[in-house]
Amino acid sequence: MSTGPRIVIAGLGSEYRRDDGAGVAVARALADRLGPGSDIGPVGEPLDLLGRWDGAELAVLVDTVRSADPPGTIQVVELGTAAPTGPAPAAGSPRSSHGIGLVGVLRLARAIGTAPRRVVLVGIVGSEFGAGEGLSPAVRRAVTEAVDLVAGLPEIEAVRCA
Repeated sequence: MSTGPRIVIAGLGSEYRRDDGAGVAVARALADRLGPGSDIGPVGEPLDLLGRWDGAELAVLVDTVRSADPPGTIQVVELGTAAPTGPAPAAGSPRSSHGIGLVGVLRLARAIGTAPRRVVLVGIVGSEFGAGEGLSPAVRRAVTEAVDLVAGLPEIEAVRCA
């Protein structure tokens, strides 16, 4: 994946908080699958994206999310190019397990002119977020699906085939 537009793939979360480690698991599997030259890896906190995703054509972020959907459900959301409207979720809000959420980091990157052109969030609905290692069975199955989904994105396929 070293030719063509710059694409960053980041798995957010902590593998020491059960299902919160799904993004990390997806990033590691994608790094193995896509090989050297790929800009793929785990990211502990959304704030760590600053500097890493600067100027990228596409940033694909994989994270565990909370939702009324069943555990293991995959949700794909493209975060628009316009600045998000309304107040940003408060740090530590129930919607995010991170100190500063993805929306806040994206707003900051856009304000300082370093945001990627496109941001796609691949969310895997989790259910177990307590201390410990290992994903729940539904989330473990979803990791494989998410790896296939991200690897099959047209932009990534185009770069792999170039």
